[in-house]
Amino acid sequence: MARIGIFGGSFNPPHLGHLLAVREFQEKLALDCVLLIPAAVPPHKKLTANSPAAEHRLEMTRLAAQELENVQVLDLELRRSGRSYTAETVAQIRQMYPHDELFLLMGTDMFLSFDAWYHPERIAQETTLAVAHRDADDAEELQACAKKLLVAFGARTVFVENRYLPHSSTSVRAMLAFDCAEDYLSEAVLAYIRRNRLYYCGADLKALPFQRLSEISLSLHKAKRVPHVAGCSMTAKKLALQYGANATDAERAGILHDITKALSAEEQLKLCERYAMILDNFERETPKLLHAKTGATIAREVFGENDAVYEAIYWHTTGKAEMTDLEKIVYLADYIEPNRNFAGVEELRTLTAQSLDLGLRRGLEMSIAQLRANGRVIDKNSLAALRFIEERMQKQ
Repeated sequence: MARIGIFGGSFNPPHLGHLLAVREFQEKLALDCVLLIPAAVPPHKKLTANSPAAEHRLEMTRLAAQELENVQVLDLELRRSGRSYTAETVAQIRQMYPHDELFLLMGTDMFLSFDAWYHPERIAQETTLAVAHRDADDAEELQACAKKLLVAFGARTVFVENRYLPHSSTSVRAMLAFDCAEDYLSEAVLAYIRRNRLYYCGADLKALPFQRLSEISLSLHKAKRVPHVAGCSMTAKKLALQYGANATDAERAGILHDITKALSAEEQLKLCERYAMILDNFERETPKLLHAKTGATIAREVFGENDAVYEAIYWHTTGKAEMTDLEKIVYLADYIEPNRNFAGVEELRTLTAQSLDLGLRRGLEMSIAQLRANGRVIDKNSLAALRFIEERMQKQ
């Protein structure tokens, strides 16, 4: 009786993190074979606007699989119409392997949501749930979930502690668009992407109409951040119209202000190296906070935005002394866009509606107070911005 792993996903694109996960499952579970199955229409998430056709994802998965042993790529889900439900895929595989032991390979996020899947009881009847986890994961939460699924569906669960590459498909797609993805994909997959100009590789993204710029920007974010980015752009344009600033620049700066937010600290540093950004000691020690600097550079170098947009994005997290109206607007739009919900946000919205300076002062005060309360280092530019605006308002 063979031990067969089933590893599905959008593979959008298949990256080195996927390959490492397969190797870890093979080793830890002594699998005889792993089946890689690209989804046609994933049921748990919507494919982003920059996603290539299913045939491209299938071919990329086949190319990636060349790096692995005892792996097959199946197009079962691509040949079915509608959403790609795992229960239906497992049923097909059981027919193909009636006497073998099946393991459904997944990460912790998918495991913790398993009870909400389509017919989880059918999946549990035919497979063992194999869950890759790391030391940092909550062991008690995982064990509690395993017990719940055992009672509800008779699910068998095995946990596999594995090595981990901090790659997400979202960040890999972004790094492809920013011409900085060599370390995240196999050579064959990267060559295929470049040859077929997928994920904006080789595309001219400069001076795009706003609608197209918005579409591309939002496709490079995790889904949960999309409403914030769109809200920031809308709010920035509204404030610009109210205060006589350049509404076009405000709208474009807003849609690009978090363009590198999805990237890890390691990826932020790779962008800095790729685009020759000079870092100070504070930035080197806190690279995850670099998204304003890297975002501004990507806005200018990749999207061809002007200096005013560059500066507005550069200073949108810290502020600085002598901010322009556009810089104040993007700083405040990031803070008060309609999806924001925190103590004091209504006061901040009211003050901003009265005056940019009133809003900026209160926003800086709130940000600095929160950093102090959390024992975080305060950027010197934030302190300088608050001093400047206080002195300016005292003279008025």
